[in-house]
Amino acid sequence: MAGRDSLQAKAGLVEDGGSRSIISEHQRRRLERRSMLENVTSNGTISACVMILAAAAAVVCANTDAFYAIHDWAMQPVAIVVGGWEFSLTFELFVNDFLMAVFFLLVGIELKYEMTVGELRRPRQAMLPMLAAVGGVVMPATIYAVVNRGGAVYGWAIPMATDIAFALGVLSLVGSRVPPAIKVFFSTLAIADDLLAIAAIALFYGHAPHLGWLAGAAVVTALLALLNRRRHFRLAPYLALGLVLWFFLYQSGVHATLAGVILAFTIPARSDIHAGSLVEWLGSKLPELDDRFDDEAHILGQHDFTHAVRGVERVVHRVTPPLQRLEHYISTPVNFVILPLFAFVNAQVRLVGVDLGALVVDPVALGTYFGMLLGKPAGIFGVTFLLVRFGLAELPTGVQWKHILGVGILGGIGFTMSILISGLAFTEIPAELLAAKTAILAGSVSAALIGLGYMQVACKKCA
Repeated sequence: MAGRDSLQAKAGLVEDGGSRSIISEHQRRRLERRSMLENVTSNGTISACVMILAAAAAVVCANTDAFYAIHDWAMQPVAIVVGGWEFSLTFELFVNDFLMAVFFLLVGIELKYEMTVGELRRPRQAMLPMLAAVGGVVMPATIYAVVNRGGAVYGWAIPMATDIAFALGVLSLVGSRVPPAIKVFFSTLAIADDLLAIAAIALFYGHAPHLGWLAGAAVVTALLALLNRRRHFRLAPYLALGLVLWFFLYQSGVHATLAGVILAFTIPARSDIHAGSLVEWLGSKLPELDDRFDDEAHILGQHDFTHAVRGVERVVHRVTPPLQRLEHYISTPVNFVILPLFAFVNAQVRLVGVDLGALVVDPVALGTYFGMLLGKPAGIFGVTFLLVRFGLAELPTGVQWKHILGVGILGGIGFTMSILISGLAFTEIPAELLAAKTAILAGSVSAALIGLGYMQVACKKCA
């Protein structure tokens, strides 16, 4: 048997002059390429740009002859057939109700992360941005409701949502001049904003619930909670029950995307391994691996060694909490497939043959646009000012009032949630849906451009 020095040298644990690597040069280059790809897919600015391009492509296609082909494609049913049982959705509903449930799953993971180890676990520190988020929800909704009093007031929640991915992507364009505390403040505010938007969808934009299906959803939720309580750390049972939960909620009349949030909050955020003892345990395993390794034998013939390694692999794999593993699995598909697809399917704003003058003065368009562009900064800045003025909170270190105003302007970027809510509010009213979507696109672009320009100036002295 080879000695420990030989094995450790091959693992790169000690230097032997040339210090051979644990992997081949080809494998090293492949891992480097994978690392570069992960850096790209984890970049919020890039994912926001992809979604913007998808929305822009949708608007262009909607105003050409391609609109009819795309519309027919979106109305095609996606069917699941098991024996004599069939369940079908149009492709548009598949995107909006099923794929967006995966997006809500990612939102729920982010919420749980913040409540476990982030800013939301410190009530005093989180209070200011969370209450500012409440102001940023109430003021836009109020502006919309006032403009549409006696009319299409049911769309009051459309301008209240902030698109966290889009907004943080725009903020990142300002670069390192943005004080770190501002990014934390804005992230916490946007997450709280998402939570309020989810609550609005659940309470006001579902259909009359079917109690039988709702009871089934409650039973599935209880089973998920039981899995968590029994400290079950494999993802497969959670995901299987999550699919059942989605189906029950869809049949119940409650918006099925909420299944994603419920599922996220039941998946364990703890590790199945006592991480504090891991290093010591791995150290105790090294002599066993060393004794079983034969430097001269082919790896296929070293059954004792590979069996011992599999035992270590199983333990190391379980160090990462299931919640974190799931986030790693779905974040790239959500940001680069689901959200761009949602944007393309839902940003089909066809203006051909539309009276633009009437569209511009439509109360739904006015309430949505000014709710986003004026209501957001007024609500966020106003609540923050009152809390600080009356000594109930303090501005984070390094944050000035000009930064809070910039956060308020960028908070007006409301794309994903706003379009989703507009579709729920005006499903049967195409004219109002068109007005809402047009205003959402115009308001988001306006808030992004104004907010970016303002933050470039406001943060100039912070460099």
